[in-house]
Amino acid sequence: MTSRSAPRRRSSRWRIGVPVATVTAGVLFVASALSADGTDLRSVTTDVRTLVVHRGADVDAAQERVEDLRAEVSRLTSAIDNAMVEAARRDVEALEAPAGLRQVQGPGLRITLTDAPRETIEESDLDPKDLVVHQQDIQAFVNAMWAVGAEGVSLMGERLISTTAIKCVGNTVLMHGVPYSPPYVIEAVGDPAVLSASLDDFDRINTYESYAAMYGLGLEVEWVDEITIPAYDGAPELQHAVAVP
Repeated sequence: MTSRSAPRRRSSRWRIGVPVATVTAGVLFVASALSADGTDLRSVTTDVRTLVVHRGADVDAAQERVEDLRAEVSRLTSAIDNAMVEAARRDVEALEAPAGLRQVQGPGLRITLTDAPRETIEESDLDPKDLVVHQQDIQAFVNAMWAVGAEGVSLMGERLISTTAIKCVGNTVLMHGVPYSPPYVIEAVGDPAVLSASLDDFDRINTYESYAAMYGLGLEVEWVDEITIPAYDGAPELQHAVAVP
């Protein structure tokens, strides 16, 4: 009797387990059917086809938007008053020359500044700094040219504009990021007589002329029949400005 008790318990478990498994499987089948909503879960053909259709619709909508924007650009372009555009262009062109953005050519003045001879500097009792060219000297001569309406001014062949900075760096002058050594050549296009007469109106220039006569500081002023000053080829950029009342 004892040997038969174990098989009887296994038979009892089978009688209970089979119905439970059957019910569980049925529940899973129902849940799967509800999730699939009547479609084949293993089929990807329908999803890919739907995705392609949707993407095609998106592309068509984007293309329509492009066409709408092109039409808008054409409409706005045609609405511009060509006369206004031409007037603005003429205004810009009229400002290019005084701004230094155009080459100028004609008679003018050439001024050459250079340090006093080395032996003069070594033998003189003056401060050696008084016998070399400084940025203030160059600026004085340049300002004299502009003061009487020079059409264009250059230093060492480089066009000067209103924002050009001339700085001393040791015994050289730095302009547009490039160092230059003496002799310094300034050229200006304009009436040579008027340009030359303007030199008498600047105290700094008068002092320079005195040192040139007494100590050999280099100064040469020439009237030239034809001078060509190139256009400024950089990007004009205003750093500081003061409102004029």
